Amino acid sequence: MADGIDAVIEGLARDLGVALKSRGLSAATAESCTGGWVAMAITGVAGSSEWFDRGFVTYSNAAKQEQISVPAATIDAYGAVSAETATAMAQGALRHSRAAIAVAITGVAGPTGGSEQKPVGTVWFGFAARDDRHLARHRRFSGDRTAVRAQAVRYALEGLLGLATGQLPPD
Repeated sequence: MADGIDAVIEGLARDLGVALKSRGLSAATAESCTGGWVAMAITGVAGSSEWFDRGFVTYSNAAKQEQISVPAATIDAYGAVSAETATAMAQGALRHSRAAIAVAITGVAGPTGGSEQKPVGTVWFGFAARDDRHLARHRRFSGDRTAVRAQAVRYALEGLLGLATGQLPPD
């Protein structure tokens, strides 16, 4: 991929592993628009089974509801691409795993599917920790579908790394 983003993603996944392992923690993911790419980056690191619990690919609204208990009312009221849904996804990933921290990603990767309110490149992230820390972050990425997804994976890993080291994900 252009700009060496693959190397950056690999490095972030390795750094995340070091941070989690040194603290005796593990992570989980709940992914929609990234389709499991964050989990793929994490499991590309040898020994990641020591610090990665599981990943959920919840592409459809039904999957979000069935796999990680996102309330249908949340999706109906705010949409699948929203702070509320991203937060519910991250919290659901924690409830349905043994992980200490989780990230959720939901967005519009394109090239279609965008709207005036949620244009292509709109991505919401949910971050949650067992100590009741949780927050949502919004980003608007540019480029084609692959570029949007790659940028989302990078941001998700940066946020998990921040959470693992006791910091808030970058604003």
